[in-house]
Amino acid sequence: MTQTAQIPAEAVIHNACVLDGDRATFTEETADTWIAIAEGTVTARGRGDGWKDGAASGRGEVIDAAGGYVAPAFVDIHCHGAGGASAEDGIEAIDAILDVHRAHGTGRLALSYVSDTIDGLCRSLRAGAGLVRDRVMVMGLHAEGPFLSPDFKGAHAPEVLSSPTPEAVEAILEAADGSLAQITIAPELPGALDAIARFSAAGVRVAVGHTAADFELTAQAFEAGASILTHAFNAMPGIHHRAPGPVLAAAEAEQVTVELINDGVHVVAPVVRMLHELVPGRLALITDAMAATGLHDGSYRLGALPVEVKDAVARLVTADGTQGAIAGSTLTMDDAVKRAVAEVGLSPYDAVQSAGLVPLRAVGGVPGSGDSLRAVGGPADSGSLLAPGMPADLLLLDEDMSIRDSRFGG
Repeated sequence: MTQTAQIPAEAVIHNACVLDGDRATFTEETADTWIAIAEGTVTARGRGDGWKDGAASGRGEVIDAAGGYVAPAFVDIHCHGAGGASAEDGIEAIDAILDVHRAHGTGRLALSYVSDTIDGLCRSLRAGAGLVRDRVMVMGLHAEGPFLSPDFKGAHAPEVLSSPTPEAVEAILEAADGSLAQITIAPELPGALDAIARFSAAGVRVAVGHTAADFELTAQAFEAGASILTHAFNAMPGIHHRAPGPVLAAAEAEQVTVELINDGVHVVAPVVRMLHELVPGRLALITDAMAATGLHDGSYRLGALPVEVKDAVARLVTADGTQGAIAGSTLTMDDAVKRAVAEVGLSPYDAVQSAGLVPLRAVGGVPGSGDSLRAVGGPADSGSLLAPGMPADLLLLDEDMSIRDSRFGG
């Protein structure tokens, strides 16, 4: 779609491969090689020398990508904190969290809350609903619990875990006031399938996770309306040749998006490679980042639980002072994407899709707004987040997928 008319542009990035477009037709050989931006919006894209029309006035910034990539800003649908702060800390903590993740290429995220009492979760959701309204970067909220299996609790306090009663479900929906993007539920709990159906009917995306469920029960949860698998392989049964478990149930349910913490610790590269092949176009990179993200090793907390970070790996501190279960991560989205390409072997396009369009579609854009994905960067029915007219939330990546520059248009 090379332009020949004058292009309104405050900045033009050229000599690039724009990693954005329909999966069925995208190739690096035919991808757009330049993109023009004005007033926080993508104004044009194309191949060849058409970008020069956008710079004809001499007033626009011209950026030579030197053969690198342009990608949509990343979308993280499972993020607990960063910069020493957690989602539960409320409005006082939000800027510390957002600043760290924005610096690593995230343009939109869902704030994730660890398990709490229903009253405690509802207080957090009420505060979070205001952040969704006031901070464009916060696209919604994620309740990771308390409807989780005590046998696969991970880094969640066992004393607050509970089963989803109708009263609890309605209290959560009322407190969130349309801002709840997703909720993680273990489908084997009493009342769980009914809760999945109720949350789904209310427009909340339900994730299966922290669960002892087998293949058949997980499949029932997906039939009841669940559409996400929370951090695949972690806090759930693995794949066995006679007990395929939740991961293969998600692979067989084509409407399900599969979350992955690609830090090389939660899931190793050969398994990530297998998962990508099982669910092409449905893999969503997430951080599951906790308060230590962006900081140094040391002592932190995840919810009410003490955590020790050593060599950038967060683990619970047990009663005898030894390290326990993995407690979230210190991962950032740019590192997840770099690892996906360098260690797993994904193409740059697939890695970027897994960090942008796939997770964005998984939670349906801005919860409760009545808008389509256009509200957060792209139309629901296309494969493009950087089409002309869309917000210029984009990253300039070097050939090794490192971020050279970022633009957040709105």
